[in-house]
Amino acid sequence: MFEEIKVKKALNRINKSSRINLPFHWDLNIYRGCEHGCNYCYAMYSHSYLEEKEGSAFLEDSEKKFCLSSKERDCAFFKKIYVKTNILEALEKQLAARNWKKEVINIGGVCDSYQPAEAEYGLMRQVLALMIKHRNPVTISTKSELILRDFDLLTELAEITHVNVAVTVTTVDKSLSSLLEPLASSPEKRFSVLQAFKSTAVITGIHMMPILPFLTDSPQNLEPIMSLAAECEVDYALPGILYLRGETRKHFFNFLELKFPELTDPYHKLYAKGEADRAYKAELYGILSSLMEKYHLSGDYMKPMQSQLSRLKQLKLTDF
Repeated sequence: MFEEIKVKKALNRINKSSRINLPFHWDLNIYRGCEHGCNYCYAMYSHSYLEEKEGSAFLEDSEKKFCLSSKERDCAFFKKIYVKTNILEALEKQLAARNWKKEVINIGGVCDSYQPAEAEYGLMRQVLALMIKHRNPVTISTKSELILRDFDLLTELAEITHVNVAVTVTTVDKSLSSLLEPLASSPEKRFSVLQAFKSTAVITGIHMMPILPFLTDSPQNLEPIMSLAAECEVDYALPGILYLRGETRKHFFNFLELKFPELTDPYHKLYAKGEADRAYKAELYGILSSLMEKYHLSGDYMKPMQSQLSRLKQLKLTDF
């Protein structure tokens, strides 16, 4: 179900405490909620988080009236999608402001910009057209092949500024993927996205996150992901272990009880707190490091961006 809303700002600055090691300071989210239905999604908090800001300038009156009870939010995040229909006007205003410094914008950092709703609304094409107009660098992470619809705009933007397209893959097992992330594109189609951008100026990356203990953490699952990423010649690979807090924790444990009841107790032991214990993480990162070395994959996502921006700056200086 879609609800059309209006916002006063398109871009939101990421809190300083959250900017550690991030190559961007700004988020742009066209949608609230995500139809992909990923049962481990860290962003389930966003329905309630934004509602807590009712008194701020973040929400318009039209958005406030759709606030949900805590019991409704779990399913609502996947089924009730809010569409920011005036996102283009709000974005144009911010990008055209004199104090805007053309900083890198992370598009879809909370909710995938290429979820099924985008096939109907088509807002990303217009957003990318604005980025081209203002020559603004962007980074996009997705689990959808729908991004290939905008291949022309992304490649055009990459010729004038930094463009990073990252694809998230948790497993190459189609059956497991359909349980974990029901409406996301198949793993095969996600790799087709990386393959398509392989010979362009677009920086590409693979996000192996979250890695799910006892489900996707085995070398038998991780190695095929890295092997395929290497074939696509990605510029970097980023792994990340599942983190369980708040609404995500509640939802994920409900999911385990329904689909993998035998893992409920092991998860409770491993996740006594929000993150897995240190011994487990140390062992897993040892496996990841070995595999990344085997397939010559870099974990440095800053270097490709810095190199691209430096190259484009040099081209601009010599452009007569």
